[in-house]
Formats: sequence, C-alpha cells, structure tokens
Amino acid sequence: MATPNRSALIARTLKVIRKHYKPVAQPKDRSVLEHLLFACVLEDSPQEAAEQVFHALKHDYFGWNEVRVSTIRELTDALKPLVNPAASAARLKQTLHAVFESVYEFDIESLKKQNIGQAAKLLQKYNGTTPFVVAYVTQNALGGHAIPLNRGTLIALRAARVISDAEFKQAIVPGLERTVPKNKGGEIGSLLHQLGVEVGRNPYGPAARKLMLEIDPNSKDHLPKRQVKPAPEPPKPVAPPAPAKGAAAVADAKKKAAAAKEQPAKAADKKKPEKPPAKPAAPTKKPTKITKKPTKKVTKKPTTRRLTKKKPR
Repeated sequence: MATPNRSALIARTLKVIRKHYKPVAQPKDRSVLEHLLFACVLEDSPQEAAEQVFHALKHDYFGWNEVRVSTIRELTDALKPLVNPAASAARLKQTLHAVFESVYEFDIESLKKQNIGQAAKLLQKYNGTTPFVVAYVTQNALGGHAIPLNRGTLIALRAARVISDAEFKQAIVPGLERTVPKNKGGEIGSLLHQLGVEVGRNPYGPAARKLMLEIDPNSKDHLPKRQVKPAPEPPKPVAPPAPAKGAAAVADAKKKAAAAKEQPAKAADKKKPEKPPAKPAAPTKKPTKITKKPTKKVTKKPTTRRLTKKKPR
C-alpha cells in the first residue's frame, strides 16, 4: 500500500470519528509508574471506567506491593467496571512484578533521564506490557511522539484497509506518526482509543458496524464474522410399528408356536430309552462300638513263710 493512499485513508478515518467522539485530556501530574499502571487498566476500557478503577486501587490498597501480591481473582473483582477485567488484572500484576524485580522498588522516574528510544525498549522488556502501554507511557510520561493503539483500533484500521493483515499481527500502523503531528498526538490518540473500545467491545454489534460503514462502505467484508454453530443433525427416522393382527391371526400364530415347541419335545422323548427304576439302597447299619470297661489291676501281696521252730520231743 502506497504512503499517499495510507495517509488519505487515515485522514478519512479521523474525519469520521471526530463527528462521534470528543478527545479526553490525559492527566500529566502522575509519575512514570502511575502512567504505566493506568495504561494497563485503560487499554480496552473507556476513560471514565479506568479512572474509577485506578482511584479505587490507590485508596483501597495499602500500596502497590499489596496489589502485586494479590491474586488474579481478587484483582479481577476489583476491576469489574472494566470491559475485560481478567486481562487487565493479569497485565497489572505482571507489570508490577516486572518493575519490582528490575529495580526492587516501585519507582521508575529514572526513565525520564534516558533517551526516549532506550526507555521505550526497557518498557517493552517488562513482562505484562503491550504496545498500547508502551506508547501511552512514551506519549504521556516521557514526552515522545507515539499514538497508543489497542486491539479494537487495529481491527477497525484493518477493516478500513489502512493496514494489512501482516501489519495487524505486528500491531503497527506505518506512517501514522508522520501523518499526525506531535502536538495533535494526544487528541488523535484519545479519538482512536474510543473507536477501539467500541469495536473491541462488540465488533458484531450494530453501533460498531454502523460506524465502520461510515468510514468505509466496503469495511463490512473485513470485519470479524460471527462464528455460526453447526446445526444439530436431524433425528433418524423411526420405522412405523407393524399393523396389529386380527384376533384369529394371533390365535393361529400362538397355536403354531405351541405345536412347534411340542414336536421337538415329543421326538426327544421317543429317542431317549426308558431307564429301569433304581433299586432302593439297603440301609446301612452303623457299626456298634464295644467299649470295654477298664479292669482294675489286682496286686498280690507277697507271701512270706513264717518259720516256726518245732519243739523238741
């Protein structure tokens, strides 16, 4: 895509969104860390909801370290006013972890002393930051010229044929900073962000579709298509029940079935020879046990002959 054509498409897009949105000024009295964390909650949500959540985080928690050690579920409950609270909570927690692990404190004012390009590269290395977050901090905290673009904005610019599919995957819009002057960067960034929130919240909705058709009548072919669930398979046809038979037919069928059962039974009885009746078994006498009474042992006393002296005659 040639640069003049891209510039013309960007100008047409900005002309339409100026009719529907008003730019929102961003606060400049925040620290670099506060700009970084605010960008994490602002990315997919309206400005008012992000300001409400950020104010609650600063007053309901003892400090950013308490936010860092909180669970994703707890932060998600605290970020309910946002469009996508779970994703915002993950970005916020990961970014706080990255900052603390890099400087062991929650103060990154030293980035202002570095070159803007070096500071932006350092921000990109933080786990949890996105191109939107880096561009927002570059624009509002470091004084650089960068326009933050969220996913919804990229979807809208691809549908308006401003960027290609490859540029959409890389999350870049070549020539945007050259087309928009630096003194208008904050205003254009706010307008594009509002467009991205509307499209990203529901790209299939009538409001987003109407706005995109006003920007480019052919954009309906490039907007995301709603996935249609396959229709359930029709139930298989069930065979109709057999017609009921008359009473006579039913009786005949029963007779035939009974006769068929009797015939093999009779044939089996003829084939089998009759067995003689078994003789009754003779009663068996139980052997009587003869128990002998124990005999007493008779002990004979030893006989001692007594010698008597005969008297002399």
